[in-house]
Amino acid sequence: MKKNNTKGIVLGGIIAALYTVLTYFAAMLNLANGAIQVRFSEALTILPVFTPWAIPGLAIGCFLGNLLTPNVAPLDLWLGPAATLIGAVGTWLLKKCPRIAWIPPVVSNAVIIPFVLMKGYGIDNVELFGQTLYGWPILAVTVGIGEIISCGILGMLIYASLKKTNVLERI
Repeated sequence: MKKNNTKGIVLGGIIAALYTVLTYFAAMLNLANGAIQVRFSEALTILPVFTPWAIPGLAIGCFLGNLLTPNVAPLDLWLGPAATLIGAVGTWLLKKCPRIAWIPPVVSNAVIIPFVLMKGYGIDNVELFGQTLYGWPILAVTVGIGEIISCGILGMLIYASLKKTNVLERI
């Protein structure tokens, strides 16, 4: 096995472990599941800008994080990691444009996760400002807002920090 492949596999494993732990931490705070969710782990979806090894790390980390989440719906074990995988590939494809590379995970999760919430958890509404709003569109908006916080704000803070320190480029 090549030295670069070994480093890449280890880096992917570290990313998977970080994603898993951050998802578990968000679950403990009731932020990882539901119509409105902010997963700290989704901030890591910016990492494919730096290395393609982040892509399998993120998908595996999402699977493991979901697996450890209490009362996870079986549908979430597969579609959650699929949404993360699609978003991570999109981020990698936009690596030359890092300022917008956080958008694919937001879109993939906003499209896929409402279906998981509705079919896997029976969540079909959100209470906002005293009003009950129903259906996929409102769930897409609430999931999208959580993803913008995680990927757009926290993810770009991670990007700026890693870019400034060149940590991943030295590995």
